[in-house]
Amino acid sequence: MKKKNKNYPEEFKRDALELAETRETSMAQLERDLGITPGLIYKWREWYHIDTLGAGNNITGNCIEVNQPMNQIKSKQRVADHGEVFTPAWMVEAMLDLVKDETERIDSRFLEPACGSGNFLVRVLQRKFAAVELKYGKSDFERRHYALLALMCTYGIELLEDNIAECRANMLEILADYLKIAASDDLYRAASYVLSQNIVHGDALKMHTSADQPITFAEWGYLGKGKFQRRDFRLGDLAQSSAWSAEGTLWAHLSKQDIFTPTKTYPPMTLSELGAALPGDIPKETS
Repeated sequence: MKKKNKNYPEEFKRDALELAETRETSMAQLERDLGITPGLIYKWREWYHIDTLGAGNNITGNCIEVNQPMNQIKSKQRVADHGEVFTPAWMVEAMLDLVKDETERIDSRFLEPACGSGNFLVRVLQRKFAAVELKYGKSDFERRHYALLALMCTYGIELLEDNIAECRANMLEILADYLKIAASDDLYRAASYVLSQNIVHGDALKMHTSADQPITFAEWGYLGKGKFQRRDFRLGDLAQSSAWSAEGTLWAHLSKQDIFTPTKTYPPMTLSELGAALPGDIPKETS
């Protein structure tokens, strides 16, 4: 009996062929890294009748169509200088599926320490919006506010300034498309402010911003009736949570609320109050 070949998704094949054109390792090493049978990429090339990938290559029939490069890298120089390689869509989906329940919970918090232009965060946000629609789709008021909460619960750190701008713009566009809102909407301006606080230009390993200040993140919460709560925490403190709560330590019996206190706490804010804050500004602190 003829052995049945493994069925690879078309998007996987497209990404593999794109990587084959931009690789700096051997083809055999690339196939090992991808976990596919040796020689399979060559067979895909023959099947699709292509030698190289790029704009204008059409693959018809039961195959794929490639009109644009996958853009997994911006330049080889950026790869050499910063190790910048963007995660392909099929891999993002596979990784998020490992924590599927969390990606579909509106108030679950995600931090991407090397967020690039938002490959992971955009997909997390889209999954959260699906949960918002399912639960609050019949109420425009709740739908809008819980969509903003979903955005508030996604965080990123990125070393390169142009990626920061792209990531914020991509996430804002996803929100605007979902809610069908314009830039003049209070919610749009509030979301822009939230992204200026949640997507940080800095170094995740050093836990410092590009200005060499400790990275601080806002913990947002929805209080209901259009009011949001904000408390600020330093990333370095939060990163120690596992050590503080480890069994056998003097603090093991304490809750995280007993150990960690916010650096700042703010009064409840509405959409218009959040939208009135310019990027870099912060609302008035609770006395």
